[in-house]
Amino acid sequence: MDDRVEQVVLVDRSDVALGNGPKLDVHREGSLHRALSVIVRDLDGRILLQKRHASKYHSGGLWTNACCSHPRPDEHVSAAATRRLREEMGVECTVQPLVQVIYRAEVGNGLVEHEFVHVFAGRWSGPVRPDPAEADGYDWIEPEALRADLSQAPHRYSVWFRMYCAEHWDLIAGSSSPQGWTR
Repeated sequence: MDDRVEQVVLVDRSDVALGNGPKLDVHREGSLHRALSVIVRDLDGRILLQKRHASKYHSGGLWTNACCSHPRPDEHVSAAATRRLREEMGVECTVQPLVQVIYRAEVGNGLVEHEFVHVFAGRWSGPVRPDPAEADGYDWIEPEALRADLSQAPHRYSVWFRMYCAEHWDLIAGSSSPQGWTR
């Protein structure tokens, strides 16, 4: 969908919908809006990373979690997470709520991410087929290798993924998790 006309849901700090706004305008203004992220692990506990396509409107070329997006107006967040994971990475798995996060960060090109993010967890052991318009690649990484690389080269990762890992490492790595996230 065209980023100039796609609508996102504006929210307050309790995630109560306040209306909708054009995606790019909302990111230029830094308005708080609803977002989603999906963290996917395989049966061995490795984490699926997506390398954002270089031409993305922000954070292009950076490594991040499997899927990051926005629900459409009147779309349930978990349905949007399942839809976008399939569209971005060709992965179809059940997702479950992991954590909710509010953050604000400048992400380049005069854009600001100010998001109320619903972060979901999923398990996947099948093929990964990223949409080439969304991702320049993917990788499966052991949690401790990810933690080491985040420490040594944080500039390689999206600002939101760095924040999730810094603030919620036990959930991301799976040492503290909702039912079904661990084997």
